[in-house]
Amino acid sequence: MDENREEGESVILLDYRDKRPIYEQIVEKLERLIVGGALEADSKMPSVRSLGMELAVNPNTIQRAYNQLEQDGYLYTVSGRGSFVAPEGEWREGKKAQVLTQWIRITQSAREAGVSAERLTEELHRIYKEGENDRGKGYQ
Repeated sequence: MDENREEGESVILLDYRDKRPIYEQIVEKLERLIVGGALEADSKMPSVRSLGMELAVNPNTIQRAYNQLEQDGYLYTVSGRGSFVAPEGEWREGKKAQVLTQWIRITQSAREAGVSAERLTEELHRIYKEGENDRGKGYQ
């Protein structure tokens, strides 16, 4: 995945103590690499077999992760050529929809727990204000 790293050194580190399935960890790590720009749009992903060997994971697990990433808009497949990173515009909208779905679920849970709309709004504004301050410091 990265030509500059030493042989045997993977960009993806799996936590075998994590209760989540391995494919979910791979999806999360690859998603972060794509969103963070480490994997550029239209760049070719490693083959299922080669990434499976690199991570010491069954190729079926890698295929499941790639399928999920394609379903989420992060990858696209070209028959006979492999999987590629989708352009940002394609996955960004999917990510927004996913976050909004989570927000709705969390907001409903907060309401059921007795958290007021005013409190949620205050927290939302605080979080966004912190984000603006971070951008001013050079954080993204």
